[in-house]
Amino acid sequence: METARPVFSLVIPVYRNLGSLPELLRQVGALAERLPGALELVMVVDASPDGSYGYLLEHLPRQAFDSQLLLLARNFGSFAAIREGLREARGDYLAVMAADLQEPIELMERFFTALAADEADVVVGSREGRDDPWLQRLPAQLFWSAYRRLINPEIPPGGVDVFGCSRGFASHLVALPEARSSLVGQLFWLGHRRKVFGYTRLAREHGASAWSFRRKLAYLSDSLFAFSDLPIRVLLVLGALGLVLALVLGLMVVVAKLTGRVPVPGYAALMVAMTFFAGLNALGLGLIGSYAWRAYENSKQRPLALVLKRHDFGGEDANGR
Repeated sequence: METARPVFSLVIPVYRNLGSLPELLRQVGALAERLPGALELVMVVDASPDGSYGYLLEHLPRQAFDSQLLLLARNFGSFAAIREGLREARGDYLAVMAADLQEPIELMERFFTALAADEADVVVGSREGRDDPWLQRLPAQLFWSAYRRLINPEIPPGGVDVFGCSRGFASHLVALPEARSSLVGQLFWLGHRRKVFGYTRLAREHGASAWSFRRKLAYLSDSLFAFSDLPIRVLLVLGALGLVLALVLGLMVVVAKLTGRVPVPGYAALMVAMTFFAGLNALGLGLIGSYAWRAYENSKQRPLALVLKRHDFGGEDANGR
């Protein structure tokens, strides 16, 4: 009895990537010819303001591989787009990459080969080098260094931008309901058998990255509050130190008063103490409020993304199926 050929799904979120789409489709076509099974491409347009959706709507039906095209109702962010792509993908093995061609397509082939050989349930790509200018490399290095120190030390030093997984792992991943969270953090929280592939990040040839410093800071904040109690522990330490400082300061004021060195009650010491504890109180309220806000966001149970339009295209030769 002939064994059924596996189906590989490649999920790609799209936002301001019109310039790279022709070369992307060419590279995906070459990948489809090398795989030992059928390839399905799932393109998720995250309400991109350029002509990405129109281009894909016109050119995807002409490809030799099967594909899906999803258009989100508004810009929900790349992680929400990835989730929708994983939810709709039909493959036995799935991989996620960006549309800017900074990850080599050969990395996706390595992902699929390892998954099909049952070497792991989830595979991740970690940057061992990158062709970007140092002004772009430095913020990325600082970001992932902070992520490893503050949130999860298991994250590879080069960070994680792309990954692949089995159908079972993907089902667990899309079932997680958090609205303000970290997709990378969830990958590692789920456990399973994991394998890391190193690669060199390629220089960006088309457009500019939407992964701004503000977005990185927001993502780091979401990751911190979703996967770590570090802010609460820091607050507890500061509170304990503040209490000790208050006791020492109070003892000094009492001794000074009894020895006659302070004829007037310590106005300066009082102001210092009030200022310190007012700041500490504000910091504590801010940290607690951050956790409370994320709990409130998750209690709404809103969908993480809404698909406005969905298209399903069969390949011209259907990958031999």
